[in-house]
Amino acid sequence: MQRVLEPEVMDTWEEAIEYDAMDFTEVNTAFAQNAVEIGPPTGLILDAGSGTARIPILISQMRPQWQIIGIDLSKNMLQVGAENVEKAGLQSQIQLEQVDAKQLPYPAHQFDMVISNSIVHHLPDPLPFFKEIKRVLKPAGAIFMRDLFRPADEKTMDSLVNKYAADCNAHQKKLFRDSLNAAFTLDEVNQMVLAAGFKDVKVYPSSNRHWTAERTIQK
Repeated sequence: MQRVLEPEVMDTWEEAIEYDAMDFTEVNTAFAQNAVEIGPPTGLILDAGSGTARIPILISQMRPQWQIIGIDLSKNMLQVGAENVEKAGLQSQIQLEQVDAKQLPYPAHQFDMVISNSIVHHLPDPLPFFKEIKRVLKPAGAIFMRDLFRPADEKTMDSLVNKYAADCNAHQKKLFRDSLNAAFTLDEVNQMVLAAGFKDVKVYPSSNRHWTAERTIQK
């Protein structure tokens, strides 16, 4: 299947509210647990594409020693995220900023870990993003990224939508289908990781619809 782009930014208030209402508890919790397992005992963490901050909240509850800077291009996503962070009482651990992940305003080698969930498929060309991650991450820093990969055919896509968005409304089902259409294949992700200069990041399929790229904190 050919890749079909979707909007890079979901920036209406209605989209932010609807996205936040979708139940990603299971996949978000798995992401948070996996990230904590390979990350540093303490440190400064960059979450690229924080959306409504559900994952930083989960991680902060598991690892209160971490300070997390969560970035997103969507003002409304961040506004909903700020409300979620305040409700969780985690303002001292999570800082949200409106930032373009392809042009990070942070100095080189600032972060002990970079995490990212479901940002790559939103980017027309994710290579600048991968290069920026490499720049701001400490040489021994950890990486944990996850996103959808593009199905091989329409039949597989229909099956995934019917299975994982069965309880969603029509618009939410369309959002999921559009995301699958906009996603990259595993080979394409591997090529971008290598092109960005990473030589020790493992890229692998972590479910029937997700790829994961990771590097454990280096001792």
